[in-house]
Amino acid sequence: MENIKTIATNKKAFHDYFVVESLEAGIELSGTEVKSVRAGGVNLKEAWCSVDEGEMIIKQMHISPYDHGNIFNRPPMRNRRLLLHKREIMRLFGLVKQQGLTLIPLSVYFKGSLVKVQLGLCKGKQLHDKRAVAAKKDADRAIDRALKEQNR
Repeated sequence: MENIKTIATNKKAFHDYFVVESLEAGIELSGTEVKSVRAGGVNLKEAWCSVDEGEMIIKQMHISPYDHGNIFNRPPMRNRRLLLHKREIMRLFGLVKQQGLTLIPLSVYFKGSLVKVQLGLCKGKQLHDKRAVAAKKDADRAIDRALKEQNR
């Protein structure tokens, strides 16, 4: 069993999208970026993925500059390559183009000593969908509360 330690999650993605499928990908980082990730300096709020020239790229992911990194620090918002098999990249590219789905990073975590990204193949929620999900969550919370009171 590998040791998994979650660094950051994208809560906004679960609010704005239905997650159809999720998969794991490696991410290409420099040394100071890994140290910054280890310190928790990752923000996935506006991040998304695209296929550029046959490679999966994560865009708008913010990794804070490492405090002791001096000249080796990279720009915090640079595009970073994701490590997937060519077959997976082409399959995801086809789904995104044909079905109008979006690739969103859901979380960043350490699996052993490697930094991994959980990608979600997502479909956008509309306002009425968000309201329905919120109403269902409130109803479930009320039911749990009532059952808890009844069991006392």
